[in-house]
Amino acid sequence: MASDTLAGSTRTDAEISGLDRLEIAGREKPPSRAVRVWAATWPKFAALALAIAIWQAVVWSGWKDPWALPGPGVVFADLGRYLVSSALWEGLATTGRRALVGFAAAVAVGLLLGLGVARVKVLRAALGSMITALQTMPSIAWFPLAILLFQLSEQAIFFVVVLGAAPSVANGVIHGVDYVPPLLVRAGRNLGARGLNLYRYVIAPAALPAIVAGLKQGWAFAWRSLMAGELLVVIAERTSIGAQLTYARDFSDAPRLMSIMIVILVVGLVVDAAFGAADKAIRRRWGVLDQAGN
Repeated sequence: MASDTLAGSTRTDAEISGLDRLEIAGREKPPSRAVRVWAATWPKFAALALAIAIWQAVVWSGWKDPWALPGPGVVFADLGRYLVSSALWEGLATTGRRALVGFAAAVAVGLLLGLGVARVKVLRAALGSMITALQTMPSIAWFPLAILLFQLSEQAIFFVVVLGAAPSVANGVIHGVDYVPPLLVRAGRNLGARGLNLYRYVIAPAALPAIVAGLKQGWAFAWRSLMAGELLVVIAERTSIGAQLTYARDFSDAPRLMSIMIVILVVGLVVDAAFGAADKAIRRRWGVLDQAGN
């Protein structure tokens, strides 16, 4: 009996000790912002250094002539000149405007289409699988039709950007609405949420993570469609990033071509980081990421 009492006391002390340790761990000071930033960035720098090293090794191997595949030193020197030139900023202004206008239109179309398909059974039966088919269709396949309809113009690029991005946005809305728990919808109705208020205060917040994922994927499709469009539809009086890429290819200017590709990659990374920050904020608000989470 005494041994059982002693064992029970030991287990109780161990449990209390474990709870104390858990409480103390919860009170520990989280890492500083600088530490968190460094922990998030050093893998990226390591990957970049590895990619540059492999690039240089391929150049040294003599696989291609230097005029076709220049080394990192030559490309980064040209990139430095390109960054301070007016051509870059004029091209970015044109490409950025096209991207923002096209993506905004794709978001409007995708949100309306996705909401209609998600809530109206007839539309789901008619268009549900069609949206997915449109999403899987390569954007460049739309350009022959776009050129026939709008010739070599801004409208042709806009047409393909919207068709490339809208299905992804619509699918994000559909999946988000589909996964809203019915119990949550019934609770909202019992509290008086009807019609537009039900979507505003119940369905939209619950579906927001999936909608943001659809927007992120839609932006990727819009950006790819835009780059393809600017390569195919070159408007002489208006420079753009894609047009400059075409000119560099035509004149066999490999350093400038790769500099422009680096700029395109950096723009994509910046936008991806913005969507990542929005996704992290949503997850933190939903309680699936703690306040100190990375």
